[in-house]
Amino acid sequence: MDRIRKALDLAREDRNRTGDLHVEDRREERRGEDRHEERRAAPKSVVRRAMSIVYTKTQAFAPSAEVLEANRIVGASSRDPAGAAFQVLRTQVLQRLEENQWRSVGIFSPGSDDGKTTTAVNLAICLASDHRHSVLLVDFDLKRPSLAAKFGLTPTCGADDLLRGDAGIEDCLYHPQDFERLVILPARAPMTNSSEALAGPHGRELVAELRSRYPDRIVLFDLPPVLGADDALAFAPLVECGLIVVAEGATRREDLLRCMELLRKTPIIGTVLNRATEVMSGYG
Repeated sequence: MDRIRKALDLAREDRNRTGDLHVEDRREERRGEDRHEERRAAPKSVVRRAMSIVYTKTQAFAPSAEVLEANRIVGASSRDPAGAAFQVLRTQVLQRLEENQWRSVGIFSPGSDDGKTTTAVNLAICLASDHRHSVLLVDFDLKRPSLAAKFGLTPTCGADDLLRGDAGIEDCLYHPQDFERLVILPARAPMTNSSEALAGPHGRELVAELRSRYPDRIVLFDLPPVLGADDALAFAPLVECGLIVVAEGATRREDLLRCMELLRKTPIIGTVLNRATEVMSGYG
């Protein structure tokens, strides 16, 4: 773990950036599709009341507890050390987003075995548990889409169909029950020429629509590994900031440094160290 931490420190110095957060995970359609009932935006010094969301077009499904557990989806459970770690990550991410008035985050990783999608799902669940926000989690890892499988969902259409122009947004959104303010946009199947589709005019229009639809929505984009394809780099200019996921025992120091160098033009709000061997002490 020390080598990863040293690599993170070195990369931060190379980028000459300050304020990166570092949290360790100890375990690894158009407008009107739904109605967000909320009060008019209050001044920044006033905490908003919780919003109530009525899903009228988004397809609801019930993920099984067994599937979630098997895929290490712990969500906002403070009774689990990993859940507590994600709560800390949520708070720090929200602080960075609010400081800069950002609402779109790319979830990056150097390689394919860093636990990026699992981290994205758990972070999205924790962010959605904050009643001031709704969350849309998008599977733009169009080389190896896996978001739907994390929830045990078999979508009838998804982000790949959207980017081809074969479906509307309202046909591709899914709400996992028991996660009130969370909506997911999965990908149904791998897509050829995915980087061109993501960075092309239709992809840009789609991202703009997803980002602007609701004023209190946070959008997380799960992207392919930075060093495995050009999709993440092609898409990076379309998000306001990024979060990098690395894994102890899997991420090489040189790969992390290369990843951060390639993303140097994207504000990186933090890094998540996955599969750390140290055990977090509990509180409460």
